[in-house]
Amino acid sequence: MWEATLDIGGNKKRITIHDVAAAAGVSISTASKALNNTGRMSEETRERVKRVAGEIEFRPNALARGLLSKRSFTIGLLTNDTYGRFTLPVMAGVSEALLDHGVSVFLCAIEDDPALGQIHVEAMLDKQVDGIIATGKRLDKRLPVDLSNLPVPVVYAFTEGALNSVTFRSDDAHGARLAVEWLRQSGRQKIVHVTGPQEFFSVRERAEAYQQVAGTAEAVMYGVWSESWGHDAVEKIWSQAGEKPDALFCGNDQIARGAVDALRERGIKVPQDVSVVGFDNWEIVAAQTRPPLTTVDMELKELGRQAGLTVLALAEGRPVEPGVRKLPCRLVVRQSCGGHTPER
Repeated sequence: MWEATLDIGGNKKRITIHDVAAAAGVSISTASKALNNTGRMSEETRERVKRVAGEIEFRPNALARGLLSKRSFTIGLLTNDTYGRFTLPVMAGVSEALLDHGVSVFLCAIEDDPALGQIHVEAMLDKQVDGIIATGKRLDKRLPVDLSNLPVPVVYAFTEGALNSVTFRSDDAHGARLAVEWLRQSGRQKIVHVTGPQEFFSVRERAEAYQQVAGTAEAVMYGVWSESWGHDAVEKIWSQAGEKPDALFCGNDQIARGAVDALRERGIKVPQDVSVVGFDNWEIVAAQTRPPLTTVDMELKELGRQAGLTVLALAEGRPVEPGVRKLPCRLVVRQSCGGHTPER
């Protein structure tokens, strides 16, 4: 049941556990135990077997591994983010983390349909997944399906988790502070925050952090997640009397791009006259903005990587403390705030 294939002279030769044992100079039983990290043997022997297995490109049969360990070596990823804006980088991190452990990940998109969500959960359980990672399109809403009391571990990433669950989320307040502190250090004095709907938890968290750095008297302009709102916000600011800002901190990259376009239409130079910073580091938007957009990266790939390693630990029976884990953000500096310094 332990087997792999090797292409020799154009012909596929099946590599089995017998070949590994022979090449390593050990018994078949010892080779099997070494590859499964079981049994008693010297560390040198165990490492030699693993090294030889890698050299001859031996890959254990998935069914055999499952029968031996009573695991399927698959993880289900459940999301209502059908556009994939947040889920795809999370999934990339999950897959990267689990690749070296021989674990596969498959994605199920449930939109906001509770019935569809339940169908996908039952399908995952039928496939005997080792665990489920739930992710979504905002931090403060649960997926429309009950994931509590399942017979497999569940880890939440970029979505609200169940009571006493393990949940990973980006630290939005940290990201906002990075942006506003950078603008302050760049010499900007009057910074206006143009952001999304106030009912979003992440919006409120970023706004609070912004005011802690910029000052509680500074304005927060709430709106929608769109370029048109960024454009309209600039029109509103510059049509009113009073001192104009020399920096805009925007709640996402789409708002920021709309703001940059509106400033250009008014003959206001970015970043010479007004610096602009976004949030999300959505490459397709940030890199194509003119000038390219300085923005906050929520490190969703790392968030997915941590979620993947955690669900694997739970599947293997290792203890994991429940609770919310906030991961720090990263500021990606481009030309829209006056510099082209390395990412930080």
